[in-house]
Amino acid sequence: MSNPTVSIVMGSKSDLSVMKEASKILNEFNISNELSILSAHRTPKRTAEFAESAKGKGIKVIIAGAGGAAHLAGVIASLTTLPVIGVPIKSSNSIDGWDSLLSTVQMPSGIPVATVAINASKNAGILAAQILGASDENIYKKIFSFKEELSEKVKADNESLNQN
Repeated sequence: MSNPTVSIVMGSKSDLSVMKEASKILNEFNISNELSILSAHRTPKRTAEFAESAKGKGIKVIIAGAGGAAHLAGVIASLTTLPVIGVPIKSSNSIDGWDSLLSTVQMPSGIPVATVAINASKNAGILAAQILGASDENIYKKIFSFKEELSEKVKADNESLNQN
């Protein structure tokens, strides 16, 4: 999609299997998005350039996922005023994802990162859509319908319990 409004970044290509779920749900809501690989530690200058130029390129929300020390979301949040949603990833070098979770959620005062559960990039995509939906009626309606469908599924599941 051209002119993305949500940028989904990850620390390495191995994070793609988790992070693509954010892109999938955003696509379902017809929200333009892009995927890219940045590293807070291996490409710090490129990461800074991305964060500092994102708003000027039309990005409205950033989703950043990383494993291990998971500093990507926090570094980006320190360099932009855009909302940043962190996705801690259970990676090959993580301690069951706990190090990633704590590195993402424990930000210093003044540098917030909205953080979802470990590997929960789909929820990050939904949260990005909700942020955008606060000022875009079309997106709001899509989110509202999505939530209604969730409710109907639970209702149907509940009713099916007693149909034996």
